[in-house]
Amino acid sequence: MPLPIDSRIDLSRLPAHVGIIMDGNGRWAKKRFLPRLAGHREGVKAVDRVVSHASTMGIKALTLYSFSLENWSRPRDEVNALMEILAEYLERELSRILEVGIRFNTIGHVEDLPLFAQEWVSRAVAETADREGMILTLALSYSSRREIADAAQALAREAIAGKISPENIDESDIERNLYTSDLPELDLLIRTSGELRLSNYLLWQAAYAEMYFTDLYWPNFGERELESAVLAFQSRVRKFGLTEDQIAPPKV
Repeated sequence: MPLPIDSRIDLSRLPAHVGIIMDGNGRWAKKRFLPRLAGHREGVKAVDRVVSHASTMGIKALTLYSFSLENWSRPRDEVNALMEILAEYLERELSRILEVGIRFNTIGHVEDLPLFAQEWVSRAVAETADREGMILTLALSYSSRREIADAAQALAREAIAGKISPENIDESDIERNLYTSDLPELDLLIRTSGELRLSNYLLWQAAYAEMYFTDLYWPNFGERELESAVLAFQSRVRKFGLTEDQIAPPKV
């Protein structure tokens, strides 16, 4: 049974795009004397809760840091298990994603994934391509620094081909070559587990995003915690370099 949306949330002022660094699966498991894999599987349950509630709330885009480029350095057994969990998740949830109108998307170097995982990712992207609900993006084999480097390489190729002049390159040119070019501006970035860093995630996109940090491990994160983050977002004054008086001039 879906949880009702907190009445304090102003549904007309939702963050259009929410990114989440889902951290703490391993520590959640360790505190319970369980293997790390148990933490990752419990983390999938949190993904189910958050995806469903974000879609119900009307958030336009949700981007989850699922597997970083650096994560390939983890023990082989753990990496293999994570790839299997990814494929299992898509196999199990694809029909529900289709039913509620979610469009599935990825950013990162998906070609790095094993073929069985790539096949499920490609199938999910293709089968949900015409859906008009929330865009659910998984960052897979993702590195923000590599994303920016890839954008720079694309612009260099354009310059060599004479399609663009180097001195005319501006922020919009970089942005149109980022993996997230078809997503709304990132409004809210959430990180769980008490860590206070971005860990090479959406560095360019986070320039003016509101940050929300919680000590909760990812498996403990759910609908109410997502709402707490949204309420925190709605309580802040987003100035974008301006003064508060410029944003809301004092009443005469």
